[in-house]
Amino acid sequence: MNPAYVAGAAAPTAVYTSPVPHTPQAVAAVRHRARAPLTTWGLSEDAVEEALLVVSELVTNAVLHALPPTELRLCLLEDLVRIEVADSGTAPVRPGGTFAPVYCGRGDAVVGALAVRYGADIRPKSVIHWVELRAQPSGRLQCRRVREGDSPNRCR
Repeated sequence: MNPAYVAGAAAPTAVYTSPVPHTPQAVAAVRHRARAPLTTWGLSEDAVEEALLVVSELVTNAVLHALPPTELRLCLLEDLVRIEVADSGTAPVRPGGTFAPVYCGRGDAVVGALAVRYGADIRPKSVIHWVELRAQPSGRLQCRRVREGDSPNRCR
């Protein structure tokens, strides 16, 4: 059963899928390709940016921590956008493959702050990580000038 189709849930009005190459460089390319359907579906620029942030986080996690093949799926569901990244499960830990805590671990908090719902569907040979966002921006990702000398926009 596809997780986007749960009992009583509306079928998607639009769907976009894209394979994800299993390289770190794929994240930017997948994010770039995902912009077109989100914009075509009529999402505001802020809602598109929130969705792309989630796409980046889920794809990055799949590329760094899971086995290929990996696929991105975007679904427009009434007033929600569902973002799914399917992979073949957790990759074995690589020697020297740990990352400094300062660089990792913040994505889950960001996704959790933006999401209406999120989770993972674990299957025998695959895992689908999914996030549902409002089709309109949450207002939780705000950029503003902090003080003179800082970069023009800093997200809080």
